[in-house]
Amino acid sequence: MDGELNLYSTDRIANIWGRPAFLYPPEAGSRLTMSKYLFGNFVLDVDERRLLRDNEEIRLRGKLFETLRVLVENAGKLVRKDAFMESVWPDSVVEDNNLDYCISQLRKLLHPMKYIETVPRHGYRFVAPVRNVVRSAASQAVAAGGRSITPLPRQDIRFSVTQDGVRLAWASIGDGPPLVKASNWLTHLDFEWGSPIWQHWWTELSKHHRVIRYDERGNGMSQRDVPDVSFDTWVRDLETVVDAAGLDRFSLLGISRGGAIAIAYAVKHPERVSKLILYGAFPVGLYHYGGPEELEARRALISLTRLGWGHHHPAFCRMFTNRFIPNATPVHENWFDDLQRVSTSAENAARLIEVDSNINVRRFLRQVQVPTLVVHCDRDQVVLPEHGRQLAAEIPDARYLSLPSANHLLLAEEPAWKMLLQEFAAFMGWHEESTALLREVSGS
Repeated sequence: MDGELNLYSTDRIANIWGRPAFLYPPEAGSRLTMSKYLFGNFVLDVDERRLLRDNEEIRLRGKLFETLRVLVENAGKLVRKDAFMESVWPDSVVEDNNLDYCISQLRKLLHPMKYIETVPRHGYRFVAPVRNVVRSAASQAVAAGGRSITPLPRQDIRFSVTQDGVRLAWASIGDGPPLVKASNWLTHLDFEWGSPIWQHWWTELSKHHRVIRYDERGNGMSQRDVPDVSFDTWVRDLETVVDAAGLDRFSLLGISRGGAIAIAYAVKHPERVSKLILYGAFPVGLYHYGGPEELEARRALISLTRLGWGHHHPAFCRMFTNRFIPNATPVHENWFDDLQRVSTSAENAARLIEVDSNINVRRFLRQVQVPTLVVHCDRDQVVLPEHGRQLAAEIPDARYLSLPSANHLLLAEEPAWKMLLQEFAAFMGWHEESTALLREVSGS
């Protein structure tokens, strides 16, 4: 293919997955103009004309601040050069190189995140997900969906080294009974913290638990250049993080591929796992059950990943995003695209898909000894619901929850998200936890 993506191949893969490859989602709705903008670990305060990174101020001269303000206020949209001139230099006639200089300086300030995308001969686009915040609690909202939000708590990021010398990044957030999330594909502890795809997960769960997450080897903030990547190393990485966090007994959450890792760990260490939650999980990878067409699609996906990963190729990006989130908005699409660039290299991404395809933990299912909740979206095309039903059937006394959604990654705007939280509350005992706390406070 001489370095170019074979668009027929992406169509072929999409047809096998059962939906159009290049579906353009509808617009997320009109943007609300507000005085404070949050993206990643940055806060842009328009009223006070300040940019903060982790609560430390980054000084911006007048035109740099105005250029960033225009980009952030139009996040996800193309801002043409003439629009910059009208907003940033309204009373002056300036050359294009003034704007080019401002963009260059902003990229240096925001490094290593690549938040500003150049659209050749047209302008620029801010590709990070942005949350718009006003100071009045009654009017807090997110532009996409109008959902109420609260400021993100700070996460504590640390590093530990495995027995084979690989550096792993892990994060802790919240208080309460510990809940550990086994690693899944495509994460970045820092970048995903404020994302519109994961933020609601960690915000809600950390209200009730000390949530422990980590980036797997070769991915995110963990060591990228690793000699050994296998299912066994993924299980050992989970062991390393649990020991580093000082946990004796905890609940374990496995999302997608993380479900198989969680199952293997729960069988190996039944004394340490109190409850097991499997969301969108599967017991065996595609190489163990797929027919000729599925195997052809997986091989094509691995080849396309090596060619298209992280290059913002529109065809590949839409195909990739629509696979996981067919109901994605443009904001979600842009964030998922940017996650490719910051999470791992093209070669590592293809390598992780290959190992993922060889997973097989079916022999462990009947050995699971802990209370288990299996959750699956009823129209998930990444991991078909049949896999969830198989887990629930073969894990002793497992409870099964089917959610009405086509997304593999459940979004906060979906009615199914509230259903999931209700089930979590019942399974994890959040109501009992709150009642016990009230009794303790009343008796003191």
